[in-house]
Amino acid sequence: MITVRKSAERGHANHGWLDTYHTFSFADYFDPQHTQFRALRVINEDRIQGGKGFGTHPHENMEILTYIIAGELEHRDSMGNGSVIRPGELQRMSAGTGVTHSEFNPSDSETHLLQIWIFPETHGLPPSYEQRRFPALDRIGSLTLLASTDGRDGSLTIHQDVEILGGRLDAEHPIDYPVEEGRHVWIQVVSGNLNLNGVPLSSGDGAAVSNELRIGLDSGESAEFLVFNLA
Repeated sequence: MITVRKSAERGHANHGWLDTYHTFSFADYFDPQHTQFRALRVINEDRIQGGKGFGTHPHENMEILTYIIAGELEHRDSMGNGSVIRPGELQRMSAGTGVTHSEFNPSDSETHLLQIWIFPETHGLPPSYEQRRFPALDRIGSLTLLASTDGRDGSLTIHQDVEILGGRLDAEHPIDYPVEEGRHVWIQVVSGNLNLNGVPLSSGDGAAVSNELRIGLDSGESAEFLVFNLA
């Protein structure tokens, strides 16, 4: 079963310095039909103007990941971490017992990103942080493991039974992804258009996939997407 979440149907807020779309209920946007998918709680597509950002604010008991589509984002947190995140990288912050952080666009141009929140399996974990570059994300027609519960193959470690994979494809490089029985998948299109088991998806669209043992992805053009494999 495939249930499509169209880009235009997401929650939307434009704060001037921040133009944001919410796949699931977030902040002042609430839709009882779209609060989460399995342990996946938030997918926000943010565009942040140059020189602007989120001031220091708290989080707790959440796995927070940042995926940069274009531009760059400067991160600082109460654990002492300070870094700049760029395309091809993924950042994971486990808020655990509590952490504060800020996110700021240090450039003059717009930063375009996805912010992802996932419920952890266990509350009260010590806060922690990882950031890594994944050169394999540039490969067409393959999937790159970005985050997993055991941090295998150089992926980031996430405290939940979930795998996050990044992929790119084009007309000549379709992707076939097997799904274990009992697992659920969310596909998020970052850019371009693609077909998911024959169902067309466009940039910003998401799709919940359950009771499918195979996912076939193909496109007549270049497309970028994320795969969330969830319990």
